Amino acid sequence: NPVLGIYTLMVAVPVGAIFTSSVFMNVSTTSALSVATGASLAYIPEVQRTAALAALVLMVGVFQLLAGLFKLGFIVRFVSNAVMTGFLNGIAVLIILGQLGDLTGYRSRFANNVARALDLALRLDQVHIPTTIIGLLTLGLIVILLRTRWRRFAFILAITVATVLLVVLSLPFFGTLLDWQAVRTVGDIAAIPRNLPALAMPSPQLLLALVLPALSIAIIGLIQGAGVSQGYPNPDGKYPNVSRDFLGQGVANLAASVVSGVPAGGSISGTALLLSAGARSRWANILAGLFVAAIVIVAAPLAERVPMPALAALLIVAGYQGLRIEAAQTIWRTGRVSTAVMVLTFLATLFIPLQYAVLLGVAFSIVLYVAQQANQVVITEWVLNPNGFPKEQPAPTTVPSRRLTVLQVYGSLFFAAAKNLEGMLPSVENTTGAAVILSLRGRTEIGSTFVGVLRRYAETLRAHDSKLILAGVDAAVLDQLGRTGLLSIIGAENIYPATPQLGEALNAAVAAANAWLDQTSGG
Repeated sequence: NPVLGIYTLMVAVPVGAIFTSSVFMNVSTTSALSVATGASLAYIPEVQRTAALAALVLMVGVFQLLAGLFKLGFIVRFVSNAVMTGFLNGIAVLIILGQLGDLTGYRSRFANNVARALDLALRLDQVHIPTTIIGLLTLGLIVILLRTRWRRFAFILAITVATVLLVVLSLPFFGTLLDWQAVRTVGDIAAIPRNLPALAMPSPQLLLALVLPALSIAIIGLIQGAGVSQGYPNPDGKYPNVSRDFLGQGVANLAASVVSGVPAGGSISGTALLLSAGARSRWANILAGLFVAAIVIVAAPLAERVPMPALAALLIVAGYQGLRIEAAQTIWRTGRVSTAVMVLTFLATLFIPLQYAVLLGVAFSIVLYVAQQANQVVITEWVLNPNGFPKEQPAPTTVPSRRLTVLQVYGSLFFAAAKNLEGMLPSVENTTGAAVILSLRGRTEIGSTFVGVLRRYAETLRAHDSKLILAGVDAAVLDQLGRTGLLSIIGAENIYPATPQLGEALNAAVAAANAWLDQTSGG
């Protein structure tokens, strides 16, 4: 319902401008939020949707407000660029496909936008000719105007021309040629009230059922808002506080819920448009909301005459402009993991409810990241040079007997990687009287799986009259060794804590190991 978006512009834009850290952030309806909201409410009975919408927007505001109060601006780091690129490109495609029905006048029986587009492609003979003409003319006019000096006014000029054209063609004289009066307008969808919005009451019964959709929509809004925060500095040259922007968006949604608005968030396109129009302060957004209210009160009858195919053409162009083609190409060239995350998120956005698509993308990226890190563990041997720096070479497959072997581990040591590491450690099956130094410098924490790996390796070496020595051990890791009982197994005398002087702990461990080898060989 376009009216709900108008209510959001009236309230959320000025309220967001007051409370956000960003001076220029336009907190308004976005394509992603609108589509996600529609998907979340699709299964709610129509008679309950107004109350459900108020409840949904209220909870979105609460989640965003809490994110701001608890200073959770750092959470955007856990949503990778690949996830957001796949999600936003999926949203853009859904927007384009979702407008084909209004553009052509064909009503598909399918719910999914991809299925609707395929259904339309198979039934082009059933499109409504007058509707299609208005839609394509508007689309062509927008494309042409965007290439001229009138590009800033391309949308409003194209919509105005399409509206006037339909009014003229709907006159009795032209009506004998084609059924122009059958072209749907905004007024056919919903009557725009001639007054300010009334207060809405959320449905308490639906609050629990809408928790997950509200959380997902809140995250989508915050992620988009974070893009604005980090992309548009304030007039003083400093970048806004992301957590404060979270709070501002939350307050804006709380206000929007009171007037039956749709969820609002930091709009990249809205912010860019505002700046291109010459915005210099928060007053640009505040006045924008007030102007929308004035237009509704004064010019609502004219707005109701806007053809739906013209709006569809506008949204198709907006969807196309929202495609992040260059970002997708960059990710494609980066590597297989990022590409897989982007493609999966893109497909999930097309075929499953949007409130779950971004969460699935985040989960999948975490799983692939863990798998990637687990396969990037490398063990090398440091061959000591008394006259200089050690030489690094691949670790031996077997620990040589009665010799010192210094090992350096690169990569993560969490559970999956630790399992891989255990299989990469040099074998001691045919070894006797050897000393193995494992450098742990830079490791501030080890997991229980790695503790088990160290325990088994130390016990195996001991069974072959050999010993394991740990060098460069951080204080926190040393505490873990003590609490897990590993310190007593390896022996406190075989642990060399890290010091500020690089190489000091390793040199001490090497000296002790060589002394032990000399002693055991002499015995």
